Amino acid sequence: MTGRVPWLAGLAVAGAAALVAFGIHLAIPAVPMLTAAVGLGIVAGQIPAVQRVLDGVLKPGLGIAARRLLRIGIVLLGLKLSLVDIAGLGWEAIVVIVLIVSITFAFTLLLGKLLGLPGTQPLLIAAGFSICGASAVGAMSAVTRSKDEDTATPIALVTLCGTLAIFVLPVLRIPLGLSAEDFGVWVGLSVHDVGQVVATAQIAGPAALASAVVVKLTRVLTLAPMVAIVGLVERRADARNAARGVDHPDYVERPAAKRPPIVPLFIAGFIAAVLVRTFVLPLLGDAASAGILTAADIGQTILLAMALFALGSNIRFRALARTGWRALIVGLASWAFIALLALAGVWLLA
Repeated sequence: MTGRVPWLAGLAVAGAAALVAFGIHLAIPAVPMLTAAVGLGIVAGQIPAVQRVLDGVLKPGLGIAARRLLRIGIVLLGLKLSLVDIAGLGWEAIVVIVLIVSITFAFTLLLGKLLGLPGTQPLLIAAGFSICGASAVGAMSAVTRSKDEDTATPIALVTLCGTLAIFVLPVLRIPLGLSAEDFGVWVGLSVHDVGQVVATAQIAGPAALASAVVVKLTRVLTLAPMVAIVGLVERRADARNAARGVDHPDYVERPAAKRPPIVPLFIAGFIAAVLVRTFVLPLLGDAASAGILTAADIGQTILLAMALFALGSNIRFRALARTGWRALIVGLASWAFIALLALAGVWLLA
C-alpha cells in the first residue's frame, strides 16, 4: 500500500508522534504538546538507524506534514482570533505589540546577518522569535523557499528558548513585582509559541492566562502583514535578478520556482478564519460556535504537532555544529531582547 501511496508511511509516523506528544503533555502538563512533538522529532533525527528511515521511506509523508499540514494548521489558528478581543486591548496595547514585534524582528535579522548566518536563517529566526515561534518559521520558509537545513536551526532555537521561558519567567515574576495580569501580558508579548505561552502563564492563574492568550494571539495576527512584506521583497528581488541576466556580476542563483505570491494562499485563509471567528460564528449561537471552535482547536493542534515533529526530524546536530554557536548567540540574544523589551512595554502600559 505504501508503495502506491509513498506519503502514507511518513504521515502515519507523524500522527503516531503527535499521539505520543499528547501523552507526554498529559503526564507532564508543563510541557506543551507542540514542544513535545518538536522534541520527539529532534531526538529521532539524531539516531543513525532512524535517520536512514527518515531520509528514505518516510521522507515523502514527512514532507507533506512539514509543509501542507503546517499551512492548514496556521489557517485554523486564525479561528482563535477575534477582532473584538483585540480591540478590547485598547489602541495603546496594540501599538506596543506592533512595535515590539517590529523592533525584535529588525534586531534579530540584523544580528543574524552581522554574525554571518547562512541562507535565510536570519530571516527565519527573526520571524520565529518576534511573532509566533515554529509556526512563523514555517510560514516564512514557504514564502522564501528556504532549504530544509535553513529551517531546522530556527525551529530548534525557538523550541529551546520557548521551553526555557516556561521555567525562567515565572521565577522572575515576584522579584519584578508583576501582578497576575501584568505577568500574563509579559508572557504574551515575549514567549514564542502559543502552547509555550499557555504553559508559562497558567502558573500565575486564570487572570494571567486570559491576558497572555489575547496578547499572544494579537502578536500572531502580525504574521499576515510580515509574510506579505517579505513576499513582496522576494518578488522584487527575483525581478531584479532576472533583469540582470546570468552573465551579470551581481546575478544570484535563486531556487528554480515561480515567484512567491505577495500573500500566500494559507495566509489569506488565516485572515479569512479571523473574519469568520469575528463576524460569522457569533451568528450561529453559543453552542454551535463552541462546537466548531473546539473541533478546530483539536484539529489545529494535531496538524501542528504532526508538522512540528516532521520539522524537528530534519534537525541534525552535526550539521548545526558548523554554525551552531553563531545561531545560538542570535537566538539567546533575541530571547533576552524581546523579554526586556516586553517588560518595558508592560511597565509603560501599567
